[in-house]
Amino acid sequence: MLTALLVGLGVSAGLPLGALPEMLLPLAFAATLTAFIFSLFLYVKALLAPASALAPGGNSGNPIYDFFLGRELNPRICFFDFKYFCELRPGLIGWVLINLALLVQEAELRGSPSLAMWLVNGFQLLYVGDALWHEEAVLTTMDIIHDGFGFMLAFGDLAWVPFTYSLQAQFLLYHPQALGLPMASVICLINATGYYIFRGANSQKNTFRKNPSDPRVADLETIATATGRQLLVSGWWGMVRHPNYLGDLIMALAWSLPCGVSHLLPYFYLLYFTALLVHREARDERQCQQKYGLAWHEYCRRVPYRIVPYIY
Repeated sequence: MLTALLVGLGVSAGLPLGALPEMLLPLAFAATLTAFIFSLFLYVKALLAPASALAPGGNSGNPIYDFFLGRELNPRICFFDFKYFCELRPGLIGWVLINLALLVQEAELRGSPSLAMWLVNGFQLLYVGDALWHEEAVLTTMDIIHDGFGFMLAFGDLAWVPFTYSLQAQFLLYHPQALGLPMASVICLINATGYYIFRGANSQKNTFRKNPSDPRVADLETIATATGRQLLVSGWWGMVRHPNYLGDLIMALAWSLPCGVSHLLPYFYLLYFTALLVHREARDERQCQQKYGLAWHEYCRRVPYRIVPYIY
């Protein structure tokens, strides 16, 4: 809300928001350089951190590897947690700001934004708004609880997310697509389906983690583990092991479809995110096997599909 207020005040004062797309390349370079310098600071800071503050994966003894993965788990100055702050806010807010600037420039070039541009902006604004509204959910992600904060996450949060996740809107500015209402309606339905699965699965998981006795999840079937935790084997989490990933991928498809099928570039996000989630799922699988042992084997027997039912 603060960013929206500042941008609104800037535009009313004559800030040429439509000129931002012309500066994306130098801005991406500056963001990458900032992430590199920031990562150097984090690495040096981690040299002074106690052993209890270090991440399990970023302390191999190889300086390059540790710089990349991050030595310290949650680097802080006083109460300010760098990783928690950077995990969502700069990248996601920057992403929708770039999208908005592209929409404004298209309006300046062609008189009004295209329907395809409106859809991409709307879909991705919904996704970012949802992530920020449910920000506390990141506290249970592997990025927060397992990975150190090094160049990999700093670059991803500050540079990769805003400048590559906005590729669909960037493509539409230079390659306008004629999109009729029937096709637009189908694409909206695809996005709504993905969002319904994504939000339903994440809300169910977060509710269960907070309070397994909550009436919304109290009747779900579970498997007891040696750690005292329970594994959900019904509801969304009885359909596939990662239903939130399935919803994510369906939405990624919906974001690309308004760009047509004449070029592969708008589908980069879908292809990249598929590879990312498959890799993340494999990493989750290894850690859960170590953590839950026989209970995890039973869970995998009960829920055989990882992301896509009957396919994978």
